Amino acid sequence: MKRRDFVIKGGLGALAAVTSTSVLANALNFNGANAVINVGIIGSGNRGTGLMPILNAMDGIHVTACCDVLPFRLEEGLAKAGRKAKGYNDYRKLLDNKDVDAVIIATPLNTHSQIGIDSIDAGKHVFAEKTLAKGYSGIKALVEKGSQSSLIFQTGHQYHSSRLYNHVVNLIREGKIGKVVAFDCQWNRNGDWRRPVPQPSMERAVNWRMYREYSGGLVAELCSHQIDFANWVLDATPNKVLGVGGVDYWKDGRETFDNIHLIYSYPDGVKAKFTCLTSNSKDDFKIKVLGDKGTIVLDYEKAWFYPEANDKKEMGNVDGVSGATKAWEQENGIPIEVEHANPTKQALMDFKDSILNNTAPNSNLITGANTAVGVQMGLDAMYNNEIIHKTLKDFY
Repeated sequence: MKRRDFVIKGGLGALAAVTSTSVLANALNFNGANAVINVGIIGSGNRGTGLMPILNAMDGIHVTACCDVLPFRLEEGLAKAGRKAKGYNDYRKLLDNKDVDAVIIATPLNTHSQIGIDSIDAGKHVFAEKTLAKGYSGIKALVEKGSQSSLIFQTGHQYHSSRLYNHVVNLIREGKIGKVVAFDCQWNRNGDWRRPVPQPSMERAVNWRMYREYSGGLVAELCSHQIDFANWVLDATPNKVLGVGGVDYWKDGRETFDNIHLIYSYPDGVKAKFTCLTSNSKDDFKIKVLGDKGTIVLDYEKAWFYPEANDKKEMGNVDGVSGATKAWEQENGIPIEVEHANPTKQALMDFKDSILNNTAPNSNLITGANTAVGVQMGLDAMYNNEIIHKTLKDFY
């Protein structure tokens, strides 16, 4: 199903969810934009505090508040936020602060939907870390609320903001690799994925990623970025998912899988494979987009083009691709060279610009919802040991 066909069905009746940038932009009205945006961070764990230095280095943004239910996390957040930021242990109190213009939600996944809804009700612009929400009902509720609002809502799939990734998507759509036939994606690490716990009673609060009540595990925390990319390239969402996983290496009481292997099928027949390991880090993060005329490979901040056999003599500078002959002889592919910022930094800059200029983010509520549905389909396939045959209409 194409994103433009995404329709919400439920308590509000048939509510069309607009997805094109031009249509969304017309629905957004940020009146009286200030030169400085005051931001509150809800969730000052590793991700929340990791964003603070980037935000504080940006002109026109102040981190003025942060919130966490864990006292030591809140203390860490306040230390990094600086600028005499206010601290809260209840996010609703932060939302009551009229000086806060926008919030970044960096809390456990199971809280995203309600915090997002409450933030919109409080009149705050929202940057919601991926995955957008947990479970179909949580996704639906947040989309229904956000679709009625003129506030900016950006989902934290930062590669959707990357100028390199945008350039690659354009190359693919212009036919650089011919007809797309498959995606092969991985995000491998070698480590137990755990955080230090000050005391045993905090285990589930600190290591929430390990427990199904709070988390979508590796699919939500890692694969979601790559699922989002496949949806973006194809301008479609998967209609069939199968996969396996297990707790096969880190037998430490965790509930979410320590390895996952998923295959997503799209309506036009394209298959996308996603693998995450926590016991072998070979090649780390990779996305391969395979076409009948070539392949593009991406990592965090670089990309390469590999033409098919008949096209290996390509030379010169075409569509931002340079150094063809030398690079190909080294079997490293042809570098795709585009000037671009760190994707996380770019995503935050885009959030700021969307608020000030009243424009829709590339990674918006609907693209985030489409990916979140794909994440849940993958979890259902693995946890229930079945092939999931669905379309978005089945969830809304």
